[in-house]
Amino acid sequence: MWRLLKSILSDEVCTTRVIKIANTCFDLGYWPNHFKLSSTVIISKPNKPSYDLPKSFHPIVLLNTLGKLIEKVIGERLQFHVVSNDFIHPSQLGGLKFKSTTDISIVLMYIIQLGWTRNHSTSTLTFNIVQFFSSLNHCFLTRVIHKAGLDSWVVNFFSNYLINKKTSYK
Repeated sequence: MWRLLKSILSDEVCTTRVIKIANTCFDLGYWPNHFKLSSTVIISKPNKPSYDLPKSFHPIVLLNTLGKLIEKVIGERLQFHVVSNDFIHPSQLGGLKFKSTTDISIVLMYIIQLGWTRNHSTSTLTFNIVQFFSSLNHCFLTRVIHKAGLDSWVVNFFSNYLINKKTSYK
């Protein structure tokens, strides 16, 4: 539980050890199997007329809390690394720290107005890729990251992170 983890992390010795675990995972390019295990709990949605349909239920995935904290730290380090090495295109704003829908709106308005000043027709195509990552070929993605020139420890960590994720259902 987060509450318990927060109280543990108030102790400097424990915080130092958690940081050491995170740094070791990142430096070795290894994500321990016990952080990959998840349990899925199925909860019924309230006030449904019938519970005969799958849409009447909401699955919740439970992961190791310490692993989630370390994932967040490593995710921020990876984001810093790819942004500082110009791996992410400047127009990519979604999912990045310190970027918001306001930033996206400003960029979009700029592009539209620039087109208008040049007497161009302007149109926008948008699509939702929320479920894209889970259907992506992770081996191919790892090769793309490697070809992009990211350090081998980033490629190794990312590749190890993606393999052998396991889920149990309750």
